[in-house]
This record gives sequence, structure tokens and C-alpha cells, in this order.
Amino acid sequence: MAIGALVGKIFGSEKAIGAAVEGISNSLDALVYTDEERANDAAAERQKARAMVIDWMQATSGQALARRLIACSITFIWLLQYVFGWAMVTGAVFSDAEIAARMQEASEITRAHADSMTGAVMLILSFYFAAPHLDKVVGPAMERFANRGEKKS
Repeated sequence: MAIGALVGKIFGSEKAIGAAVEGISNSLDALVYTDEERANDAAAERQKARAMVIDWMQATSGQALARRLIACSITFIWLLQYVFGWAMVTGAVFSDAEIAARMQEASEITRAHADSMTGAVMLILSFYFAAPHLDKVVGPAMERFANRGEKKS
């Protein structure tokens, strides 16, 4: 029987041709990476990333109080700088010209410092309120933090 199969393969029996066609078809299918396969792979990667963040948060839950204290401190300082800048500009409207100019200058300096912290605050807030979507926030936040709020002309 083995000799018959060998002869069939050599001379191209239907079974051998069918196996060859099946092999070629499977090879071509493996070469093509469809949009559906790409989307499924991307969804699986996002799911793994979310699971990793959740696992990390559970593993470091003992540090949660320290993380919250640091996050609240940084966010409070950032918010305080914006409120102070706003108050100084608003107060300048009701002050003498010389004092108003100083108040506006103080407001600009304070807002510049607040802008330099914006990247860090974006990371902190996204960590606490949008952890599953952190991958979309980290790049822009780090770029903004690296530029330290400097606006390009």
C-alpha cells in the first residue's frame, strides 16, 4: 500500500493533488494578515495591557495611600497655581496701573509654572480616572512634560 501511495504522489493522483492544493492554500492564507486578524490582535493586546495595569494596582495596593497623597498634593499645587493666576489677573482690573502690571506679571509667571506641571498632572489624573486608556495619554503627557509647557511659535 505504501508503494501505491508513493506511485500516486509521483504521478499526481487526486489525493496527492488535493493535499498539494490544501498545503498551498494554507500557506497563502498564513501570508495574508487581514484587517480582522489585525483588529483581533490589537484587542487582545489592549486586554493584556489593561489586565497588567489592574494586576499592578492590586500588587501595589499597600502603597495606595502614598500614591493618593502624592497625587492629591501635586494636583492641588497645580490647581492652586491656576487659581492664583486667575485671581491676580482679575484683581489687576481693580488696581492701579503699576500694581496691575505687577499682578499680571505674577500671574504669567505662576501660569507658566502651572503649565510646566500639566504633563505630570495629566498622567496622575489619567492613572486614577482612565487607567484602561493610559496608553493613549502617556505619549502626549510625556511630550508635554518634556517640553515643560513651552509653547512653540
